[in-house]
Amino acid sequence: MTALSTAKPETARERPLTLGAVTVTLILWASAFVVIRYADRYLSPGPLALARMLVGSFILGVLMVARRQRLPAGSALGYAVLAGILWFGLYNVALNAGERRIDAGTASLLVNTGPIFVALLAGALLREGFPRALFAGCLVSFAGAALIAIAVSGGGGRELWGAVLCVVAALGYAGAMVAQKPALRRSGALPITWVGCTTAAIALLPYLPELARQLGHAPGSAIGWTVYLGLGPTATAFVFWAFALARTEAGRLGVTTYLVPPLVVLLGWLALDEVPPLLALPGGLLCLAGVALARRR
Repeated sequence: MTALSTAKPETARERPLTLGAVTVTLILWASAFVVIRYADRYLSPGPLALARMLVGSFILGVLMVARRQRLPAGSALGYAVLAGILWFGLYNVALNAGERRIDAGTASLLVNTGPIFVALLAGALLREGFPRALFAGCLVSFAGAALIAIAVSGGGGRELWGAVLCVVAALGYAGAMVAQKPALRRSGALPITWVGCTTAAIALLPYLPELARQLGHAPGSAIGWTVYLGLGPTATAFVFWAFALARTEAGRLGVTTYLVPPLVVLLGWLALDEVPPLLALPGGLLCLAGVALARRR
């Protein structure tokens, strides 16, 4: 893994594409926190994750055939499979279960402890180092995300098990991101993402009978939003993220996900008519400041 740690040099032409890919990804991932809160009323954590992966795998598979993409080989395939199990599988099931117990804003904070784990793992395993600006930015952004979590929690207690599940999700995504990095040095974003998504779908197949039963009782809106989770936050967002990851250091890219909590609050306001609490504004500004600091060279 360490021999493939260097990010692909980013050209001037690619820089706005990378920024656009990250922006779209963060918006789609933020929307997933809100959508999951609705969909999991009708689908259990495992079946919801399986449905999401089946949709994502199908869409990405069609793109693989249309673009005549080759499957990853050798170590790239192994890393892609590992990333799929950790991110598409473990992360999604743990997050779905966690969001049944705590609100979306708090869940997004807990999951976004992940960049700290990414920075630690990338520094040690990918030899990206431990720059002071990176960890200073992590701390600033984490403080901002904490303010948002306090604001949206309304002062109520959070269930311990829900918090633990969200931290498990964060660890899963951190490990997967570090595993994905060397795979992207030998294969493209689309094949790596398809392998990860399909691997998770296969691993989650034991939930298929339960998914079939629950879909029979779910309203059309829940089914539609589940399809959206597979098409948007999974198929589209993960390909875009892999594209950006291939051109950016894992630690510096991972910290951009601290922008997700303020986006979750904003989308919750727009979609659920929930007015953001007062502390959400300074919390969001701290998240932005932390990302800017962490990305300094």
